[in-house]
Amino acid sequence: MPPKAKVNKQDIINAALNIVKTNGVEAVNARSLASTLGCSTQPIFSNFKSMEELEEAAIFAAYQIYLGFLKAETESDKYPKYKAFGMAYIRFAREEKELFKLLFMRNRTSEDLSPSPDFNESVELIAKSHNINKEKATLMHLEMWVFVHGIGTMLATSFLPLDEEAISKMISDVYQGIRSRLLAEEK
Repeated sequence: MPPKAKVNKQDIINAALNIVKTNGVEAVNARSLASTLGCSTQPIFSNFKSMEELEEAAIFAAYQIYLGFLKAETESDKYPKYKAFGMAYIRFAREEKELFKLLFMRNRTSEDLSPSPDFNESVELIAKSHNINKEKATLMHLEMWVFVHGIGTMLATSFLPLDEEAISKMISDVYQGIRSRLLAEEK
């Protein structure tokens, strides 16, 4: 009898992501992972101290997928870089609904909520392009992110179907409105 194939950490993370994508985060447990991997639960707990540790690894892997969306959208040059970030966030919500929910629609009260590198880069882009201070740029980005998150949430939950052209126009309208207000305050 040939030896059983070893199940490694990446196999388990990939299986967790596949379960999330097809059945939602609630469907991820040791039994569903073992079934997906065709093994017992032993390799899962040999590779991870707990399901919480596995969840952290899956969230990190999902975030890497999200960063791939950001990279692809900015490299497409279809939109200015800052707008491309918002459009990528929304595309991720539309195409990877369950991963979007995992990353951006979970209770994060016990997590470190320090700004992420992409948040900081967005603030820097706004500050430079409008010659405003970091505080105002942070406020502008936060207001834009809340708006974009709302659209993403509507798409991820199939609440409201919106096409890319309508979304692009709405983002531009809201951006220009917030920008005009902040620049008027500078005068």
